[in-house]
Amino acid sequence: LAGTVPEEPRCTVERADASLTYSLFLKRYGAPGTACRALCTREKLLAAFGPFPVRLSTANTYSYRKVDVPFQEYVEHLLKPQDPARLGSDTLYFFGDNNFTEWGPLFQHYVPPPFRIPGTSPAYSFGIAGSGSGVPFHWHGPGFSEVIFGRKRWFLYPPDKTPHFHPNETTLAWLQHTYPTLPPAQRPLECTLRPGEVLYFPDRWWHATLNLDTSVFISTFLG
Repeated sequence: LAGTVPEEPRCTVERADASLTYSLFLKRYGAPGTACRALCTREKLLAAFGPFPVRLSTANTYSYRKVDVPFQEYVEHLLKPQDPARLGSDTLYFFGDNNFTEWGPLFQHYVPPPFRIPGTSPAYSFGIAGSGSGVPFHWHGPGFSEVIFGRKRWFLYPPDKTPHFHPNETTLAWLQHTYPTLPPAQRPLECTLRPGEVLYFPDRWWHATLNLDTSVFISTFLG
């Protein structure tokens, strides 16, 4: 099932191309590297970072368990399609807890989105995940998320519209069990990001993600 998860029928998140000006970005949203992509192949990542430890988080909301493993072990043994029956507390996900000193050579080649919110500074977060995996609904400060390889499906709700979900249910399980029961008016904004595409998530917006393929991605948190 995880390998056959479809894209959304129609992207309902507003799209903007590179003609978007900084002033218009601030007015409308409150506030998107080929060199990096070349370094993010499986072979080059393993050669550069294989022995370094990475911190994995459970894919559930509110209570994250952390597990440290060598990056090579994660790629070769844990980077698998999501089991639809597995709970979020039993699903390990590599995203967020990066050691900038070790991953600095990769981030130095990343060209982040050019827009900023006044008074904030960017913090990067790098992740790799298998098909069908993802982070269930949660919220935090604003930022951008870019897909380097693969495809990532997004679901978003504004701060005043709390989604219906179980905190220990994976995004894949939510999509299979809860999403089909939602009336059209209660469905989230959604879209699928492809390589090179960037999504801006505003401050305190609920969002969940689902990797449709084995995916590599970088987020830029504005805090």
